[in-house]
Amino acid sequence: MRRTNTSTPEKHDKEIRHLSKSVPLMLAETAETVVHQGGIIMVSGSLKCAAALARIGLVTLGVTSGLSVQAAVFGGVEFPGGASSFADSLVSYDPTYGGTAGPDAAYQTPLNALGAPTGSSDTGFVTLGQGGRIVLKFTDNSLTGSGSSALDLWVFEVGPDVEDTFVDISKDGLNWFAVGKVFGATAGIDIDAYGFNALDKFSYIRLTDDPAEGQTGAGGSVGADIDAVGAISSAPPVTTVPEPGSLALAALALLGIGLSRRYGA
Repeated sequence: MRRTNTSTPEKHDKEIRHLSKSVPLMLAETAETVVHQGGIIMVSGSLKCAAALARIGLVTLGVTSGLSVQAAVFGGVEFPGGASSFADSLVSYDPTYGGTAGPDAAYQTPLNALGAPTGSSDTGFVTLGQGGRIVLKFTDNSLTGSGSSALDLWVFEVGPDVEDTFVDISKDGLNWFAVGKVFGATAGIDIDAYGFNALDKFSYIRLTDDPAEGQTGAGGSVGADIDAVGAISSAPPVTTVPEPGSLALAALALLGIGLSRRYGA
């Protein structure tokens, strides 16, 4: 049944004036994240702001619920976040970073390092090259500390040779922190041992082949062969929260857009 809109222009204007004062306060007090897309306001945390806007018919209020995940075992290691625990975006790949010509082209497929491990030493991996480097990103989760000496990060390296890899982590892709290296095959790192904890969340992983270990030179599959990188200690993805003042301006702009649409201005 269609609900009749009983709002009058005078009543609507009064509510607009009220919201123009209250919306900035709501945002400043709660620092909620507001996203407007296709006429839908999404607010993280409570729905106070969105409910206020929806009440006068300016927007449609949309609410999403999180999906549960199931723990899964990969390569003998349990990942509480299941398949979503693994880096799933390629930022950069430079097999010549160490100054050599790099491995054969057949082994230069960086997308093979994304997602859950295949466990195969024949396919499904990328070779870094001697001293080569790859940067990966977690987009649907983030790496965090466990608050204990438990391993937090796991690097799946395949192939018959023991090829060590230096590991750096970053929250923003600009500022990097060295967290040691993995010594060939599949190995983990406890980032708490480097001063981090469960309050720290990292989106970026940088792997650099140790040029002094394993095969040297160019050609073949020289360098560490990366199958996957997973966060055993996994947290929600890192998001950038705008300043409360910016959120307030955005909310007021949405009010103006909605008002103009409602009255055909």
